[in-house]
Amino acid sequence: MASPLVVNILELIRRPGTYKDLDVDVSTAEFAFDDPRIDDSRDVHAELHVESTSGGIVVNGFVTAQARGACSRCLADLGLSVASDVDEIYQRVPENDDVYPLEGDQLDLRPMVRESVLLAIPEAPLCSPTCMGLCPVCGVDLNRESCGCARPAADDRWSVLDQLKGKLPE
Repeated sequence: MASPLVVNILELIRRPGTYKDLDVDVSTAEFAFDDPRIDDSRDVHAELHVESTSGGIVVNGFVTAQARGACSRCLADLGLSVASDVDEIYQRVPENDDVYPLEGDQLDLRPMVRESVLLAIPEAPLCSPTCMGLCPVCGVDLNRESCGCARPAADDRWSVLDQLKGKLPE
């Protein structure tokens, strides 16, 4: 069975202004993510508007997927919903490096969707913006309990930056 993200563009190319809308759920197996952060048990959802122009094909919309990871401060396991806006151009003769090549009569959107999902996964996810992390001395999760460890003394070399931090807006 053909992937719902492979679009026949023969009619689209003949008449600029023609479009096709896609609202599909696609198995992660079709993307070969090869990334342990991707939740393989959930489909990737794509809502895309594919429209022909005189210069090629424009694809707009968004994609969502499920990922997993660990909080970068407290190391708690996280389930992440990642979303990415899509605004891409396909051309027979790409005018620059940001354009996807258009080859043949079929437009395979899977590489573009794969790239969008992978780029949407945060590098340092947080369980909460107010996460206090782990105690640097004993390792206790400061979100759940406090500890009596003495905090290391501040390094005087950072004092100028601490003063500057107080002057900058959040």
